[in-house]
Amino acid sequence: MALHYSLLDEKLIRARRIADGQLNHYSLPWLFVAMQQDEIRDFPALRPHQRHPWHAFLVQLAAMALHQASSLQPFETAQEWREALMNLTPDDSDGAAWCLITPHDRPAFMQPPVPGEDVSKWKSRLHAPDELDMLVTSKNHDLKTARMTNSNLDDWLMALISLQTQEGIMGAGKYGISRMNRAYGSRSALGVVPKGHWGRRWERDVNVLLSNREKIVAQNELQKENGTGLIWLLPWDGTKSLSFSSLDPFYIEICRKIRLLKDEESIVAVTTGSKVLRVAAKERNGITGDPWIPIDVAAEKALTITAKGFDYKLAVELLVGKYQHPIAQALTAEDGEQGIIILAQGVTRKKGKTEGYHERRILISPTVRKMMLRRKTDRLAALAEERVNAISKMREVLWSAMATLFDNGATKDRFSDSAKNRANGFAKPFEQGEDARFFQDLNEEIESDDPDKIRLQWLLAIADRAEAILNNAFHAGPRSSEQRYRARSAALSRFHGVLRSNKSPFPTLADHYHQLTLKEEPAHGDA
Repeated sequence: MALHYSLLDEKLIRARRIADGQLNHYSLPWLFVAMQQDEIRDFPALRPHQRHPWHAFLVQLAAMALHQASSLQPFETAQEWREALMNLTPDDSDGAAWCLITPHDRPAFMQPPVPGEDVSKWKSRLHAPDELDMLVTSKNHDLKTARMTNSNLDDWLMALISLQTQEGIMGAGKYGISRMNRAYGSRSALGVVPKGHWGRRWERDVNVLLSNREKIVAQNELQKENGTGLIWLLPWDGTKSLSFSSLDPFYIEICRKIRLLKDEESIVAVTTGSKVLRVAAKERNGITGDPWIPIDVAAEKALTITAKGFDYKLAVELLVGKYQHPIAQALTAEDGEQGIIILAQGVTRKKGKTEGYHERRILISPTVRKMMLRRKTDRLAALAEERVNAISKMREVLWSAMATLFDNGATKDRFSDSAKNRANGFAKPFEQGEDARFFQDLNEEIESDDPDKIRLQWLLAIADRAEAILNNAFHAGPRSSEQRYRARSAALSRFHGVLRSNKSPFPTLADHYHQLTLKEEPAHGDA
C-alpha cells in the first residue's frame, strides 16, 4: 500500500481567510505560516466540540517543533515548518507519519502502526467521520451520527484529532486519554483569547508553552529532552501502556487503535479494542501538565464539568476560586488592553454517552485585567461571591413565593411535593437569566465610580426580574376565582414581605424600600 494524503505536502485543510472570506486549502506547513500572519477566520470542517482539540493540537505540535529546533519564534516559511515537522519523525523519512493512509505496519497520522495484525479483520468499520468522532448522545439528538457521507479529507482529520485527544472510556476495550480525570471525566479547557483571530491565540499559546516548558517538566516529572511527543509514532498491539514519565511535556496522545483505509473511491476507518490504556496515568487524575486544564488542588484532580457546563457559579470558581489556573489562563501584558476573553470549553461525559458540548466566553474589563495582571483578585473574588450568594438568596425568596402560589396560598413553610416540584420548574428560568448576564453586570460594578449605587440598582433589578417570573407563573396557579385571588395575594405578600422585613436577606434592599415608604407617607397634619 502506498502513502496517501500527506498533511505536509498536500493542501488538505480548508480554511477561510479574514480579508475576503475566500476558502483556501492549506498543507500543515502553509497553515502555520497563515496562522503566524493571523489570516485565518475559520475552518469549515471544524465542529464546535472539536475547536479545543484542534487548537491544542496546533499549539502543542508547533511548540514541539520549535523546541526541537531551539527556536523561540515561529518560522516564517512553509519550508522551515516542513523541515521542523519532519525532524519530529526521524524514523519516518518518507513522511508516512504525516499521511492519513499508510501500510498498517507504518505510522499514519494519529494512527499507531500495528505490525503483524490483519486490520481487514477488525470488526468495527466506520464509513463517515462523525461515526469515528467521540460525540455520542443518549438519544442521538445533539448531533446525528453517520450523516457526513459526502465528507472531505479534513473532516476525517478533525474527527481523528477529536477522538484521539479528548475521548474517555466507552466500554470494554475502548479506553480514554490521560489528560482527563478518570474514565468518565472530560478534557475541559480554560484559556485566554486576545483580540484577533485563530492565529493570534495560536501564537500566544505557543509562546506560553515554550516559556513554561521547564515548569511543566518539573511539576509532572516528564522528560526534559528526548521524551515521546507524538505517541502515534510507536507501534501498539494493545497490550502495553506507555510510562507517563517517558513523555515530552507537550505530548500529543492517542487512545484508540484506528486505521484509515481506501475503500474504492472513499475512506473507511477500521478500529479494534485494546486491553490497556495507551498512557499509564490513571493515578494522576488528569494532572498531566496540560496547559489548559484547571486543577482542583484540594481534591487533587483535573476539572470535570457536569451537565450544567460552565455556569456562573463554576465560572467564578475557575476565575477566582479553588481551582489552580492552567498556564494558558494567566494573563500577560502582551495580551493587549482590550477585547480579552477567558474562554471555557468542554464536553460533558457519562457512562456510554456524552451530555453536550459547553462553551463560555467571559469578557475581561480593563479593571479586572489589571487585577489579574497584578495577581491581586481578592476584591474581584469577594464581589463575585457576594453576587453568587445574592442570586441564590433571591431564588430562595422567589421559590418560596412560587410554592405558596401552587399550594393555593397556604401560609406555611412545609409545602406539598407537587407545589415544590412546580416551584422548582418555574424558578429555574430566573437563575438561567442571571447566569447569562452575570459577568456583564459584575463588570459594571467593578468599573463604576459609584459601586454602591450600581450594586443597589442591580439588587433592585434582580428583584424586579424575580417578581416578573412570579407574575408569569400566575397562569399556572389555582383556577377557581376565590382560590386564585387568595393564592396570588399570598404569593406576592410573601415575596415582598421577605424582601422588606427586618430579617431580609438583603439589608441594603430592605433599607431602600423603607426609605421609599417614608418619602411616600404624607407629612403629619396633611389632609
